[in-house]
Amino acid sequence: MRATVIPAPQPVLLDVEGVTEQFPVRRVYCVGRNYADHAIEMGHDPSREPPFFFQKNPDNLYNGESFPYPPLSSNVHFEVELVMALASGGADIAEADALSKVYGYGVGIDFTRRDLQDQMKKMGRSWEVAKAFEKSAPVSALIPASKIGHPQKGAIWLDVNGERKQTGDLNQMIWKLPEIIAELSKLFVLAPGDVIMTGTPAGVGPIVKGDRISFGCEGVAELSLSVV
Repeated sequence: MRATVIPAPQPVLLDVEGVTEQFPVRRVYCVGRNYADHAIEMGHDPSREPPFFFQKNPDNLYNGESFPYPPLSSNVHFEVELVMALASGGADIAEADALSKVYGYGVGIDFTRRDLQDQMKKMGRSWEVAKAFEKSAPVSALIPASKIGHPQKGAIWLDVNGERKQTGDLNQMIWKLPEIIAELSKLFVLAPGDVIMTGTPAGVGPIVKGDRISFGCEGVAELSLSVV
């Protein structure tokens, strides 16, 4: 490797359950409005239109026990999601071959500056300031698919201060896991280290400093953190 003119950025690494080795993150893709009830609560048609993708930055992902409330926003929302981590990739991946590309799964939150997102929507601008800010995607340790298989159904949920706010089931996804990979690979060349956040069920809402958030996905993982 050639020398760099400034110190090279540290790689983004996620924990893997049961081993000391970590998972290196390359890119982070997110699927918008992938549960019908969430599409409805956000004012959109829940019909099976082409999937909507956006991205976070790799270093927005982290394993942690706290979420630092971001500046320049007073309306930050939680969105619990199943997370897929890829061991291999490619372009124009066949749906039948898609799940063979998956290393493992976790559960995470796509924190969103809802007030800034609403501003960007009204101005016809992209969402990065609302989605890709620091520490906006806490995730659990990943669980290899070799241990749990590929979850097609199971409860996904989020509590704030012990009160259930979000609840759904993976079988309610509009675009299923292999379809997400296949569709995404038409737009991007996927590669090892890519992470896909697969959408959130209804019930998204705001948090404030001091809140305690617990969330999980049946058969995959659970995590708790504090808003600081």
